[in-house]
Amino acid sequence: MDILEKNKAIVRQFNSEVIEQCNWDCFNAMMDKGFINQTAPLGANKADSMWNTFNNILKPAFPDLKVEIYDQIAEGDKVTTRKAIVGTHTGVLMGIAPTGKQIKIDVIDIVRLKDGKYMEHWGINTLQTVIAELKKV
Repeated sequence: MDILEKNKAIVRQFNSEVIEQCNWDCFNAMMDKGFINQTAPLGANKADSMWNTFNNILKPAFPDLKVEIYDQIAEGDKVTTRKAIVGTHTGVLMGIAPTGKQIKIDVIDIVRLKDGKYMEHWGINTLQTVIAELKKV
């Protein structure tokens, strides 16, 4: 397997084991100590903030959360993934009581890998749109 395919496999593993399963050991093993989330605000751009989002915000609100990967493009040390996070809103999400609604958060992210670990992340997603829709219910 060439390095580009290996990098895409690492990102798929992250989506499956970290985002879907909230596997702390896997998350810890996959994150470089110098990781920076370039999209997050300063002070909330380290690995622990990313873990908090998955483990303490998304997973409790959507226990059946799954990641559907549509496209992946790898070039150099970066992997871009177009995906959706889908699930059923059966837990509290940022103060919003469970609605039972199916949700879909569209995501495009870019990950820079170094020695097989997450070094940097950039992303856009539709979480704010989903939150606005859930508040209407």
